[in-house]
Amino acid sequence: MSYDAVYRASIADPNEFWLEASKAIDWETPPTAGLQDNNAAWFSDGTLNLCYNAVDRHVDAGRGADKALIYESPATGTSETFTFAQLQQEVARTAGMLANAGIRSGDRVIIYMPMIPQAIFGMLACARIGAVHSVVFGGFSATELAKRIDDCEPKAILTASCGIEAKKVLPYKPIIDEAIARASHVCSKVFIWQREQCDAEFTSDSDLNWRSALAQSEPAACVFVTSHHPLYILYTSGTTGKPKGVVRETGGYGVALAWSMPNIYGVQPGETYWAASDIGWVVGHSYIVYGPLINGNATVLFEGKPVGTPDAGIFWEIAAKHDVGVLFTAPTAIRAIRAADPTGTLLQKAAPRALRALFLAGERADPDTVEWIGEQLSKPVIDHWWQTELGWPALASCVGLGSEPAPIGAAGYPVPGFAFTILDGHGQAVSAETTGNLVIAKPLPPGSFRSLWNDADGFNGYFSAFDEFYSTGDAGLLGADGAYRVMGRTDDIINVAGHRLSTGQIEEVVAACECVIECAVIGGSDELKGEVPIVFYVAAPGKNQNANDEIVEAIRAGISPIAAPRDCVAIDALPKTRSGKILRNLLRDIANGEEIIIPQTIEDPSAIDSTAASYRAAVKR
Repeated sequence: MSYDAVYRASIADPNEFWLEASKAIDWETPPTAGLQDNNAAWFSDGTLNLCYNAVDRHVDAGRGADKALIYESPATGTSETFTFAQLQQEVARTAGMLANAGIRSGDRVIIYMPMIPQAIFGMLACARIGAVHSVVFGGFSATELAKRIDDCEPKAILTASCGIEAKKVLPYKPIIDEAIARASHVCSKVFIWQREQCDAEFTSDSDLNWRSALAQSEPAACVFVTSHHPLYILYTSGTTGKPKGVVRETGGYGVALAWSMPNIYGVQPGETYWAASDIGWVVGHSYIVYGPLINGNATVLFEGKPVGTPDAGIFWEIAAKHDVGVLFTAPTAIRAIRAADPTGTLLQKAAPRALRALFLAGERADPDTVEWIGEQLSKPVIDHWWQTELGWPALASCVGLGSEPAPIGAAGYPVPGFAFTILDGHGQAVSAETTGNLVIAKPLPPGSFRSLWNDADGFNGYFSAFDEFYSTGDAGLLGADGAYRVMGRTDDIINVAGHRLSTGQIEEVVAACECVIECAVIGGSDELKGEVPIVFYVAAPGKNQNANDEIVEAIRAGISPIAAPRDCVAIDALPKTRSGKILRNLLRDIANGEEIIIPQTIEDPSAIDSTAASYRAAVKR
């Protein structure tokens, strides 16, 4: 069936559509219905185990010798491959270790780990015995970790002695100890995987040597749970400073991921798929761990950076080495690669011949970056859009259904199951090519969240702005070509003397300037106009002197003189999170002279002082 036919079927009868899709996974008790109510209670009478679907069923089907997990760590010079049979053994023994420690179905386990195989074993082990894992990005501060400990009240923490940030060793145990001391909840077990780069000191009776505990454990069998059983809690930033614990339910998530791999990404069992992300983010949960393994793919676990470990060719070398068919990463990674290898010499040297598509997500994919990497690869480059709350792509070009890539600058077309609308501030639908609030009609499809952990009011807030719609918090517009453009968060729509302007649209124009490597546009306070655009940019080498005039002229010509920025500020590097998202709120605080609160997710705290100094020097105010 074509994309159009499949999409229409998913909207016309979601119950029947997703009940049929549920046959792609193995159930202990198959569901008899898809949708139970308008709150998207999917597959209510079904029981299953997602670890069985990701690992054991492939072994049972005779694929035990096939590659399942490929670990590449240029940070440590390590390369290792696990077959499905080996993965089953590692996961079952890790599950037995947890069971020996008293972890039972429904208990929470925090996973605070670097990108090493034991992190994946831990996630799947939790799923195997029905425990609820909550992965916290390795290296998060003790303060933020303590918040998560108090919120989900774990019985155990799985950690390692250290992580590696580029060439820097980051000990984890002192962070764990401080977080436990700060938290009110008492966590009874801390399993520590000692790495050769750093030995952790055992300071409490609760500290356990992971290897020793594993040696004393027998493999654990799969525990089957209801479709609505929580698989994991994944925390995302909240506006109040309290993290929001997105709860992912087992059955709907498994069905959504199983459907997405062949239909969105066009990946078939046996192929190698690589999501170059981190397990601390939703991309890592969905497309490093569960999605590829459920689909019977080999998945790549990468401990390193797109540049610097050792160079900007590492992505392409790994893709060539393992015949990666589809690669998924963030635009920031491609921009970093481009800056280090502008002619694509390292890419052409590696020549990843099996690679047939590159998917981008996590932030706006500016057209200049998409065009550059598309020319270098001579393969489709496909932007797509989703959120932690949704769990899997909602706007995309469904390669497996024959969709051509959406126009450059667009996030894509609605994925089957997602009914998008653009509304104005009064809840009225707007015409095509008009920016408004990007919302999704209820019911949300399988895989989407149905609750926040211990926060019913926070969950209801997603549906309070517009009746019967999930509010994404993003601004968007529907093009005449049927593709959606996501213009950034709704608070990135600025009002300049009564004119509503999208900072995302301005960023597209700025990013297309040859003098610019990457940029961010924010709204700065202005006594006369209310708000005005301010451009922060990283200049191409040798272009600093004339860049401001070129940028201003491009905006005037490409959008309107009304959108011309008050300030253009060249900086060394944009402040970003570890996942590559630009910290626009921080830039806004710098420009407006507000108190600067350093977020725990920042990749390089030194970028704050550097950016503030550059801004002061540029504007002399």
